[in-house]
Parts: sequence; C-alpha cells; structure tokens
Amino acid sequence: MTRTLVVSALSALAFLGVASHAQAPRSGLPPAAPAVAAGTIAGTVRFEGTPPRPRPVRMEADPLCVPVGKGVVFETLLVGGGGGVQNVFVYVKSGLGNKTFPAPAKPVSIDQKGCRYTPHVFGVQVGQPLSIHNSDPAVHNVNAIAKANKGFNLIQPKGVPSATRTFEEPEIMVPIRCDVHPWMTAWAGVVSHPFFAVSGADGRFTITGLPAGKYTVEAWHEELGTQTQEVVVDAKKGAAPAFVFKPKGK
Repeated sequence: MTRTLVVSALSALAFLGVASHAQAPRSGLPPAAPAVAAGTIAGTVRFEGTPPRPRPVRMEADPLCVPVGKGVVFETLLVGGGGGVQNVFVYVKSGLGNKTFPAPAKPVSIDQKGCRYTPHVFGVQVGQPLSIHNSDPAVHNVNAIAKANKGFNLIQPKGVPSATRTFEEPEIMVPIRCDVHPWMTAWAGVVSHPFFAVSGADGRFTITGLPAGKYTVEAWHEELGTQTQEVVVDAKKGAAPAFVFKPKGK
C-alpha cells in the first residue's frame, strides 16, 4: 500500500510540472545574441636606418622658459632603443561599419608645461571634452588650426583657469601651436570611436576592446607620413601589426 501511495504522489508531481511548463507565459522576445568577444591590436612602429640625433630646443627667446624647459629636445622625430618610433598616432581607419560610439564624459587633457605641449600627440573622440591647462609661469596660446572642425585660439596667462573645447568631426590630424613660442607644437587625432593609441618611447602601442573582425589600421607620423595595414583581429590572439618607416626620400 505504501509503495502505491509513493508512485501516485510522484505521478501527480510530474503531471503538475508538465502542466506548469505548458502554461508558463512566453516573453515573445528572441533569444539573446551571444556576446561578441573583444580583441586587441598590440603592434610596433620601427624606424629603419640611422635615426637622427635629437635636436635641443633653445628657449632663450623667453627667459621664463629657460629654467623650466632645460634639456628639452624637439619631438618631431624621436627614435628609441631598437628603433622604436615615439608619438605615432595609430587608429582603426575602417572596418567598424555603421557602429556608433558615445563620446566619453572624461576629458582628454593637454598641458603647457616646461614650455612645451604635453602630450605632443594625442587622440580624442568626437564630442569628448578637451581640457587645456597652463602649468607654466609664461604666457602661452593654444592655436588649433583645424580644417574639418572649427579651430580655436586661446590665450592662457599664468594661473588662468583651464579651458575646455570639443571637436565635432573626425580629423586626422589637427595641428596645435603656440604663436608666442614657435617650438611648441602638438597634434590631435580626432576620431569617432575609441579605437586608437599613440606609440610610446619603445614604439609599441595597444588598442583594446575591438570585436573580432577585419580592419584597416593607419599609423600617422608628423614627419614620416602614414602607412596602413589590413589586420584580422582574433578574439583570443588579437593582432600584432608591425609598421616600419624609412627616412624620407628612401
């Protein structure tokens, strides 16, 4: 008798489970798409040949610059150990299709320190704030000579509050200069997405967060020009392009 009751109870529970499943409401939504794995582009930029010697910047034209800018060299072409090229702007030129990317609220900063712009080359996303500082005792101006965007020219004496500007269109590259101190130059790479980087002193750069796929990547240098490469970003291994620049005219 006991065995009969147990079997009956199990049968009843099975029936209720089936009925409950059959009557469960359906959301009507399609199944969630699988997450797209993100890849990394970790590449290098190298100079082939004998690199030029760094040229010191003479700042005697402004006595306020001499003590803070001692030992500064021109940043037009900096080649480190192993031939790594510094200050190369590398970005995804194509392959993202119609994807859009919101502008970060966190600003990119550029400072006037030691009577030079820091950083010398940087990237900023369309619509992202660009915060401009003057940490020097000298008077500077920030003259952004844009073509696709509206340019600006700010005068910043010592102690003036930081200024904020934005770019509304992609532009490779926007030159920035100080008309008071002609050796001061900088370059802004304005892009519509966050997939860009600037090579360090060893010539290495890293772009993260890319969906797996095929892309055209461009490397820009103010003196050596531009190069592009087609890369396939693997979700696990990523891609490792190597850009090699030669002296101009070779």
